[in-house]
Amino acid sequence: MFKKRIRHTRRFQEIINAFLKNGFSHFLFRLGLTERDVKKGNEDTNWSTRDQDVGKRLRYTLQELGPTFVKLGQIASSRRDLVPAEIIHELEKLQEHVQAVPFNTIRMIVEAELGDTLENLFDSFNEEPLAAASIGQVHIAQLLTGEEVAIKVQRPNIKQTVETDLEILHEIARFLEENTVWAKTYHIKEIIREFSDSLQDELDYKVEGRSADRVAKQFKEQPSIRIPKIHWSFSTTKILTMEMVHGIRVNDISQLDVAGYDRKLIAERVVDAMFFQVLEKGFFHGDPHPGNIYILPENRVCFLDFGMMGRINDRLKFHFASLIINLQQGDTKSMMKVFLDMGLLNEDTNTADFQRDLDDLIEAYYDVSLYEVSLGGIMNELFEIAFRHKIQIPTEITILGKAILTLESTVSLLDPTFSVMKAVEPFGKRLILERYHPKNILQNSWRDVVENAEILLHLPKDIKKITSTVGKGKLRLDINVQQLQTILGRLDRISNRLSFSIILLAFSILMVGLIIGAAIAGQTNLLWSFPIIEAGSIIATLMFMFLIFSIFRSGRM
Repeated sequence: MFKKRIRHTRRFQEIINAFLKNGFSHFLFRLGLTERDVKKGNEDTNWSTRDQDVGKRLRYTLQELGPTFVKLGQIASSRRDLVPAEIIHELEKLQEHVQAVPFNTIRMIVEAELGDTLENLFDSFNEEPLAAASIGQVHIAQLLTGEEVAIKVQRPNIKQTVETDLEILHEIARFLEENTVWAKTYHIKEIIREFSDSLQDELDYKVEGRSADRVAKQFKEQPSIRIPKIHWSFSTTKILTMEMVHGIRVNDISQLDVAGYDRKLIAERVVDAMFFQVLEKGFFHGDPHPGNIYILPENRVCFLDFGMMGRINDRLKFHFASLIINLQQGDTKSMMKVFLDMGLLNEDTNTADFQRDLDDLIEAYYDVSLYEVSLGGIMNELFEIAFRHKIQIPTEITILGKAILTLESTVSLLDPTFSVMKAVEPFGKRLILERYHPKNILQNSWRDVVENAEILLHLPKDIKKITSTVGKGKLRLDINVQQLQTILGRLDRISNRLSFSIILLAFSILMVGLIIGAAIAGQTNLLWSFPIIEAGSIIATLMFMFLIFSIFRSGRM
């Protein structure tokens, strides 16, 4: 514990010194991370406070601090709802300037992980790395069976370094949320937690291997998409061995043309593959830059490197599809409803100003066909509007936005006339139609019935707790007047729906009683001469359908 504290103190001081050296002394002082606003002797006092200059200084600082902070900057570059555009432009230039690990060290790691010598494990093992990054480097080897493989080997002690940095970042985030309003507003602790989880997944190569296998299963019926096979018997948490793939990088246009590939078809397959992952499977490649996409014979597309993956649940898939469809139709009111349903608008949001900015965004593209508009670009503009209104977009959507922007820049090289906005439309419409399919409506309605039943079961206990709290004088109400009408309206709809459900239940019980009574009596009278049972069944069915329709129309399935 003592060594850990010493290690944290030393590393924390390194972090502070790096920021001081690059001109952030006043910023650190304002945050309360340093006791005085001092100018270091080697600090350049000519730095301006313009966002672009701040972005440059921040980029230099993060690169100096190593892999954890480079990754943090790369993640931040996708958060246009949190970071000004000029700073993001600089963070997008972050590169991992690292030296290759000596081969003797690589040999020791591989042999320790696989429990045997390289000579016994492989027919050959190339000492020169194919690529080197901050977390690991890749070597080409040949198995004893003759298969050529690419082996990703984790750098020594990188896990300990990253974990120390993450622990310090957690402490800084906690401190900032306790002492600054902006950190609390943007939930900095939650952002750092998500970043920490993502980076720790990257430190476990088994996670990347399982992601590759999962994506391979998505495309098992699509021969035009190729995912390298993972060799699990030669893989551990620190080593990942996968099938070696030889192809042409997707942005190497001259080589694609020399090989006679169909660039239009390739563009279509790349985009369809991405949206298939996003809107049908909900698990997608989070970093589809040109280095991670290779083209194989017969115009087949091969995705590589599954260290960064995006996940999007059914609810977010529907909201994203709705947002795109509403965007194409220029329907800002429906876009506002999507943001509201996502729970992104809070009591501090000026909804009138927010909708006005959305109207201005649509107006800017009034004379331009939306099929000619960059989907990633317009999503970034949406994120910037969200930033101005302090609306925090879900991380999954921001990762998706950056992936789409990266994808568009690649596809534009393959086919400048290709419209990603047009390509996503059929996926979005299909997703919306599936959500409104009667089968799915009934399933979701039944789920709501079960949830409401659970609420009713716990109601007596909850009422008892509330009564006890009131009795002790500890009940607090914090209701924003601006949203009071909305809250009352929702409560009114809930109470009406519950009342309607109770009436429907009582009517159903009455009908059952009449049926049983008729069966026991075995006789008819004036009342039974009228087809009351049949009429009652029709009425009950209509009442049930109306209840389902009202739930469906509310959008709260």
